[in-house]
Amino acid sequence: MTDATVNDTRKAELLSTTVEHVDITTFDARPIIDSMAKMSFTSRDLARATSIYNQMLADKDCSIFLVIAGSTSAGGCMDLYAELLRSNMIDGVVATGASIVDMDFFEGLGHKHYQALEIPDDNVLRSLYIDRIYDTYIDEEQLQDCDNTIFAIAEGLEPKPYSSRAFIREMGRYLSEHGKKENSLVKLAFEHDVPIFCPAFVDSSAGFGLVKHQVERAKAGKPYMVLDAIADFRELTDIKIKAGTTGLLMIGGGVPKNFIQDTVVCAEILGHEDVEMHKYAVQITVADVRDGACSSSTLKEAASWGKVDTALEQMVYAEAGSVMPLLASDAYHRGHWKNRVKRAWGTLFD
Repeated sequence: MTDATVNDTRKAELLSTTVEHVDITTFDARPIIDSMAKMSFTSRDLARATSIYNQMLADKDCSIFLVIAGSTSAGGCMDLYAELLRSNMIDGVVATGASIVDMDFFEGLGHKHYQALEIPDDNVLRSLYIDRIYDTYIDEEQLQDCDNTIFAIAEGLEPKPYSSRAFIREMGRYLSEHGKKENSLVKLAFEHDVPIFCPAFVDSSAGFGLVKHQVERAKAGKPYMVLDAIADFRELTDIKIKAGTTGLLMIGGGVPKNFIQDTVVCAEILGHEDVEMHKYAVQITVADVRDGACSSSTLKEAASWGKVDTALEQMVYAEAGSVMPLLASDAYHRGHWKNRVKRAWGTLFD
């Protein structure tokens, strides 16, 4: 048996169990959340956060932004986020590039994430071209297919500046025509005119494909497309100004959290002094305020900057993959989304 055969067999063993994404439509979490509301500690915090999200959905004037950092998409929440979009429970998305590209777009191409049922030495994983996210595996060779697809999309576009929203829309168009998964957030966002913003977009597999696009175009003496981070901020602020009342459902922290909150300050700088702070805000995180502000600033702290109103905000200190299915299932089954107006903020830029 050759070394290559041994490696192929070992790799197949490690990539044998796929991550199955939770389906919030198949169970009703309302009784659990109702019981948690009568408890204490994180249980009560989660119940109050769920109540605030339901208030966002019931508020006919409220536009809701899903804000994602971390690896919950790879860990099993991917279909959950897709269902929120499909059921008109969110009106915009701000996320890390990894959540959108390496995870959602990656699975939209037909690839999978795998449960790491055993974790050998990471150098062994490297030799097998297996990437690890805590207890989850990605096949690096499949991830390179993602990189190359991003390159192909860039090659087909007019060489000019694009916001991340505009480029992700083209990714959604690609999946709508060539994708292999129905429950893709990127694909559904394209089909429902829900804008997705990634303020640090190239910090993902998209970065490799886009660098290759620019380098090869430059070598050939041809113009190339670029990402315009300022356009990201301007477009998202435009939505905030026109939306008026807004609510934030935030998983994790980091750049996406600050980016969406800063739209209030940006609108004021542009002369819209009557712009509302984000009226509702929920954040699910394990970041601790003792960590030197590494993604750990509280929502109450954001009020001092004029970003978030403190009347309807709730921090939930928990691993998001363990509590988001409960929050989302409760909101889905209470059904406030059935009466919401579809905002289609993506059409603002057509």
